[in-house]
Amino acid sequence: MLALGSLAPGAAMPAAAPSKPISVTFVGDSVPASLNYVAAARRQLAKGLSVKLDLRVCRRLATTGCPYMGAIPPSALEAVEAAGPLLGDVLVVDVGYNEEARTYRSGMRELIRSATSAGVKGIVWVTLRESNALYRSTNAVIRSEARRWRQVYVADWNAYSSGHPWFGTDGLHLNTAGAQALVALVRPLIFRAARPS
Repeated sequence: MLALGSLAPGAAMPAAAPSKPISVTFVGDSVPASLNYVAAARRQLAKGLSVKLDLRVCRRLATTGCPYMGAIPPSALEAVEAAGPLLGDVLVVDVGYNEEARTYRSGMRELIRSATSAGVKGIVWVTLRESNALYRSTNAVIRSEARRWRQVYVADWNAYSSGHPWFGTDGLHLNTAGAQALVALVRPLIFRAARPS
């Protein structure tokens, strides 16, 4: 192998090995599931990343989901446990609209432990849109629990989406602009979570 000083004048430097893209798994319920059908948002999310989406209607965090079209989805915790090391560098979690706040804290702890044991470097946890008191309670749990874990980064969707027309008639599920806005919120946090300080 030639030393750097022995390269002939004008010779090209050896190409650096391409860096491996950050691998991301996004686990969610029916609210972020709009990413399944908004192609522009998926492309925006995947730019420079290797992304796997696992978004299911009626999903709950750690308890049995609600039935939808004859099937019950695995919980977010079950999805994380099943993926194991295949989760990659960063996990994005956007789940909570189908359950009570009282069980959310224990489920959040279980999921964080499972994901970090599988080698995830960071977790981006998306808050819920506070359209009722239940979701405010769940968000309080998300924020307080996230402070206990250095690997968890809160994506405050409630604050970010406030006052914007990004929703369907129920005020929760995302239209095309909402899907793109969600991606704009989580992308910077994914890069930050992948390189914890």
